[in-house]
This record gives sequence, C-alpha cells and structure tokens, in this order.
Amino acid sequence: MRSIEDNIVVGKSKSFALRCIRMYQVLVKERSEYVLSKQLLRSGTSIGANVKEALRGQSKADFAAKLSIALKEASESEYWIELLGESEIITKQEFESIHHDCRELIKILTSIVKTTFRSIHNS
Repeated sequence: MRSIEDNIVVGKSKSFALRCIRMYQVLVKERSEYVLSKQLLRSGTSIGANVKEALRGQSKADFAAKLSIALKEASESEYWIELLGESEIITKQEFESIHHDCRELIKILTSIVKTTFRSIHNS
C-alpha cells in the first residue's frame, strides 16, 4: 500500500505550492507586486492542504467535498496566473510553465472528483 506522501496528487499539489511560494517571493522582491501574488500564494498553497485533508476524510462524501474545495482553489489559482500573465507582470515563459502545472492539477482533481461522486451516487 502506498503512503499518502507517494500519492501523485499530493506530490503535484505540494510542488505547485512551492512554485507559488517562490513566485510570490520573486514578485514581491524583484517586481514590487503585492496584490495578485498574495492571492496566488493563498489559493496555490491551499490546494495541497485540502488534498491532504481529503485523504484523511471520514467518508467518501467528505473526501469528495474536500477535493472539490481543492479543485476550486486550483481554478482560482489559474485565474490569478492568467491575470499575472495577461498584465505582463510575469513573462510568457513563466506564465506557460506555471499555467501548465496548474492545468494539470485541475485535470487530475476533476477526474478524481467526478469518479468519487459517481461512486457515491452508484452505491
């Protein structure tokens, strides 16, 4: 049996959170951007926290609810990344890299949430 730390969505959400932390540090220190970067920091680090909480859920419904929150946070993160990119606060290369990671998380979480809700309703 795999441990929680070996779970792919745990690893990807933690890596994404660390990217958001590093991006926040650069944006504040080197580009004097405080508002959008703080929003991304909050939502981007919240994804992994909700994933970890979901894995300790008391039921399938609790698991699905927490992962749904993680998915919402990932969608919010995508919005802040889009604003940072479209306002040219981050470079096109920076945007494409972090946006790709965010979209990957959204796809994984969407799949897990749909499968879990389907299994709850078919029980």
